[in-house]
Amino acid sequence: MESKGSAGGRSGGQGEPPSAGPSPGLDWLAEAAPDPDACRREWHRGGAGLLLLPAGRRWDVLLVAGPLGRPALAALARCPGGPGPVYADFGGEHLGFLVPVGTAARWLGTGVRTAGTGCWIVLPHPARRGSGVRWLVPPDGSGRLTDPALLELALHEAAADLVHPCH
Repeated sequence: MESKGSAGGRSGGQGEPPSAGPSPGLDWLAEAAPDPDACRREWHRGGAGLLLLPAGRRWDVLLVAGPLGRPALAALARCPGGPGPVYADFGGEHLGFLVPVGTAARWLGTGVRTAGTGCWIVLPHPARRGSGVRWLVPPDGSGRLTDPALLELALHEAAADLVHPCH
């Protein structure tokens, strides 16, 4: 990926610096970039540890508001296999679930923003820690994504719990 895709800047001491060692999750994410080798180099350089990557090539993203996304993530964690990669934006206001390509174009759920072909997403280095954009479930390099049908069920369960917390 070209350096213009980087969020740039230093991390300002937030979190740990990204690892310079091999990372299957980093390699998997970098493969979504127009220039995977440049993307890897940019991430290894450090800085803020954030890069702009295109959705719709290896994955789409479903962005869910935190109050609904967090309990949905908890519900997915109870499913066999669990969720695929999930990140939280600044302040944890939204959770981004990486789902199969094409999901964004077909998603009909209310209150869920989608990012597919033509959209770019700011993502952190898979080993990055901190309070900014961060992975809740980092990519492991396997290519595993969140199953949209299971995510939909988890969102329904989370919404029902929000409306009727005593159930």
